[in-house]
Amino acid sequence: MNNNLAINATGLVKRFGDRRVVDGVDIAVPRGMIYGVLGPNGAGKTTTLRMLLGIIEPDEGSRTLLDRAIPREASDSVGYLPEERGLYPAMKAREAIAFMGALRGLDLKIGRKRADGLLENAGLGHAGDTKIRKLSKGMAQLVQLCGSVVHQPELLVLDEPFSGLDPVNQERLEALIRAERDRGATVLFSTHIMGHAERLCDRLAIIAGGKRRFEGTVAEARGMLPFKAHYVPHHEGDGLRALLPRDAEQSHDGWTFTMPDAGIEALLMQLIEAGYGISGLSIERPSLHDAFVRIVGRDALDAAA
Repeated sequence: MNNNLAINATGLVKRFGDRRVVDGVDIAVPRGMIYGVLGPNGAGKTTTLRMLLGIIEPDEGSRTLLDRAIPREASDSVGYLPEERGLYPAMKAREAIAFMGALRGLDLKIGRKRADGLLENAGLGHAGDTKIRKLSKGMAQLVQLCGSVVHQPELLVLDEPFSGLDPVNQERLEALIRAERDRGATVLFSTHIMGHAERLCDRLAIIAGGKRRFEGTVAEARGMLPFKAHYVPHHEGDGLRALLPRDAEQSHDGWTFTMPDAGIEALLMQLIEAGYGISGLSIERPSLHDAFVRIVGRDALDAAA
């Protein structure tokens, strides 16, 4: 047992018929972190989360959740936002949040008081007495998220939480996730959107085809790829291409190529001496998307799109 881990899973396998939806996945989520499970649609993310929570049982492998071998024994210490959203449409927002807390053992009066603060922080302070059916989809989703954290769980699990939210509500959700981490909670969320993972995750796992393909930090994922240079010549000419690295690609505003192992200084001197000059030069870090494509493979990504 590792008290530093909120979740520890080894060799998780889940079959549906003849298909291995999850195929030997290991996940170790340190306490107090924002941990992302990143992968294309159909990668096995939701099934993995449901096994970690004990909603479904793995066919093979083991897992502990908050040091319990039976995950459901820790349910009062967990907040969960499933992929399928659902609130009672006739309930007012404040009551819906308090009710969700009561399901986890929280006193209703305390739940109502906390609900007001959570709604205010989510930019929905005006909506406490509004029935769910009168809220927009994005607002109702934020209300459900507030209900997932009202009992101040040790662990918050969010399945594709940004799906269907407009940019404003996405920012509010990101702020709420950071606030939960800052409170001391562990946050585990799944997504197929690179930007959220890049901004939020302390660590992440990349899953594709039911297998874990990578585990580490965003910087470590990016570090699997070399830096790129974007060069804009002062003058074009027939001999320019021959001086550039083999992988150089031309666009409307210059050339992009992998940074040479020995650095770019010698190449720049050659370009200047040959009369092509330099109108612009930038060194670009690979993005998480670039690393994701390298790890998962373009074919797998296109097949899941």
